[in-house]
Amino acid sequence: MSGSDTAPFLSQADDTDDGPAPGTPGLPGSMGNPKSEDPAVPDQEGLQRITGLSSGHSALIVAVLCYINLLNYMDRFTVAVFISSYMVLAPVFGYLGDRYNRKYLMCGGIAFWSLVTLGSSFIPRERFWLLLLTRGLVGVGEASYSTIAPTLIADLFVADQRSRMLSVFYFAIPVGSGLGYIAGSKVKDVAGDWHWALRVTPGLGVLAVVLLFLVVQEPPRGAVERHSDSPPLNPTSWWADLRALARNLIFGLITCLTGVLGVGLGVEISRRLRRTNPRADPLVCAAGLLGSAPFLFLALACARGSIVATYIFIFIGETLLSMNWAIVADILLYVVIPTRRSTAEAFQIVLSHLLGDAGSPYLIGSISDRLRRDWPPSFLSEFRALQFSLMLCAFVGALGGAAFLGTAIFIESDRRQAQLHVQGLLPETGPTDDRIVVPQRGRSTRVPVSSVLI
Repeated sequence: MSGSDTAPFLSQADDTDDGPAPGTPGLPGSMGNPKSEDPAVPDQEGLQRITGLSSGHSALIVAVLCYINLLNYMDRFTVAVFISSYMVLAPVFGYLGDRYNRKYLMCGGIAFWSLVTLGSSFIPRERFWLLLLTRGLVGVGEASYSTIAPTLIADLFVADQRSRMLSVFYFAIPVGSGLGYIAGSKVKDVAGDWHWALRVTPGLGVLAVVLLFLVVQEPPRGAVERHSDSPPLNPTSWWADLRALARNLIFGLITCLTGVLGVGLGVEISRRLRRTNPRADPLVCAAGLLGSAPFLFLALACARGSIVATYIFIFIGETLLSMNWAIVADILLYVVIPTRRSTAEAFQIVLSHLLGDAGSPYLIGSISDRLRRDWPPSFLSEFRALQFSLMLCAFVGALGGAAFLGTAIFIESDRRQAQLHVQGLLPETGPTDDRIVVPQRGRSTRVPVSSVLI
């Protein structure tokens, strides 16, 4: 679950008035009276009447969006030089997506992206700068799709259904990322020419445009979340949008700063500790995760009482959390032999996203929705439900720290075996587990380390 999902609640919590009278039944602690009633969540027939789409058609739209999301990440990790245009164009497509037909914006962006990707595969070696330029323009497709597709899903589903559909949508991230690495290496091996790795996704992109054009329909913005007698929502000026979103600017800046600071700090600490401790890498990662857990918990616990304290705890927690990013990549590379590293990277990406940002929106959202159903409807119950569900992240971080401590037991032997294999000193069927001496039946016996670990 991304930390940015908490920011709107932090801002709103800070702006609450002296508020609620204590003692509202059903809420933990001395919480208050409901400030506003939630709009009723429409049932399946209500959604069909509002959007004009059957449940099957809505699910089919999500399936098409998932396919394109998978294709996006597959192409992103084939040759990734797109971030500059992606950063510049994402706000542009965000502005357009709030005001114009989202279906046609995605069709145009993905068509352009497919043509540019295909064209980049025919660039000769002496025009390497042109290859970088065309790969950079891939960000057009990324920006047109990534900023718009989730808003379509939000206008088709509500509550539990929305969480479920978004989790399906974001499962395309790990799968597409892994397929991108596989396509980039395996297609080149089969075809004998790396240019063919760039010719796979454009054909799939053409299919994506056709599916978008034939299947996807533009649902009314926000209709599933309003009362039937509420006036339609009209877009405001871009400047008004920015002013409203600026409340989350502090949180975004903290995230950027802590990411840079944490990565640099983790690498430097690990580099210095390696001189005296060969297990420094997993130990630094463990310390970062274990140290971040209490600060992330405190950030959530203080969210309503003090926004300043919350931001301080978030800063410390995210800095510690970011310490393992570069180190994990380094560990993966030095415990795996060179001919298997692309496959290892693919599996690492798939598993990390599968157990992280792909599944977490559904998990956190489901817990939050379950808690909200047990409490009277109010802004405060929504806030508390999301607050308590996000606290799960702190405990998961602590479990991650414990896993890195376990990694520290094996890191030396795994690295040594990879080095011996590269140097031709270890056969394919060589030893796979260090042995230690333990007492057994009155005498010393050498057994594998894994056999005595719980």
